[in-house]
Amino acid sequence: MVPASDMTHMVIAFDDNRLIGDLFGQFDQNLALIERRLGIEAIGRGNQVTIKGSHDGCDQACLALEALYQRLQQGHELHPGDVEGAIRMASAEAGQLALPTLEPRSRLAFAQISTKLKTIVARTPAQDAYIRAMDRADLIFGIGPAGTGKTFLAVAYAAALLERGEIDRVILSRPAVEAGERLGFLPGDIKEKVDPYFRPLYDALYEMMPGEKVERGMISGVIEVAPLAFMRGRTLSNAVVILDEAQNTTAMQMKMFLTRLGDNAKMIVTGDLSQVDLLRGVISGLREALDVLDGVEGIARVRFTERDVVRHELVARIVAAYDKAGAAAHEAAAENAPRVPRA
Repeated sequence: MVPASDMTHMVIAFDDNRLIGDLFGQFDQNLALIERRLGIEAIGRGNQVTIKGSHDGCDQACLALEALYQRLQQGHELHPGDVEGAIRMASAEAGQLALPTLEPRSRLAFAQISTKLKTIVARTPAQDAYIRAMDRADLIFGIGPAGTGKTFLAVAYAAALLERGEIDRVILSRPAVEAGERLGFLPGDIKEKVDPYFRPLYDALYEMMPGEKVERGMISGVIEVAPLAFMRGRTLSNAVVILDEAQNTTAMQMKMFLTRLGDNAKMIVTGDLSQVDLLRGVISGLREALDVLDGVEGIARVRFTERDVVRHELVARIVAAYDKAGAAAHEAAAENAPRVPRA
């Protein structure tokens, strides 16, 4: 229970009545979701919402609703994920991240990526920081669990720069490491052999760009998809170069890749250090790079956690459960390790 002294209520009015149905959602489902997530009461009547609850909860609900209303004013549709994203952004503590910022109008300033086909808006504080990091740095590391949007946002950002003519090429690369399986011989030419490994990257490209434009780009070389081994000896200029699943690079491969950076180029490196598929005893090149390059100017790193998972809400709980089990196993191994007697 929230003490009565900490309770408040406020009324928000929205000018455009045509947007109210989409803002509240069918049968007020968006308001209901905000109520559940923030522990407040939100009652919609006409073009107004009355919010009752804790001071913090009411403030966060107000920010979330204003952010969603702003999206509708810009001509975007609202999906359940957008509502969840607005709630997460509004709930982020100011001390956790300097972003998202608050504009003078007290509205959340979401970072976003736009192409002619689609506009992607950050749904978590880490996604917000990631998009902004891609704007300001030439080498960006996005590290964290599956489902946080690391790869999708990187490809979306590259597609946006290509569409605006700020770069000439998009280069997508992954180490061709099987995730605990032996696929055996794969028939076909080199593209057909590596295509299964690059499917997540293709999916993101086709979501951000028209299909025929993607196909033309791949034929002309404007969009290049290549295994990591094919990067050796090259200088990659006027391009966005994305290395996905970087936890499966060796230290030598990672150094080779990072030193390919040319003029007017950005490198975005994504990976999940909890899903390393290298042979036992082989050090992950991503892990080593994060240590070696710590503090180097011009490099940005953004860490995602299970709180940033934007897939089904159950995925976040699955990631958290595995992290907890892994930490417990690590502690148990440390306790059972043989003690080395002091000399």
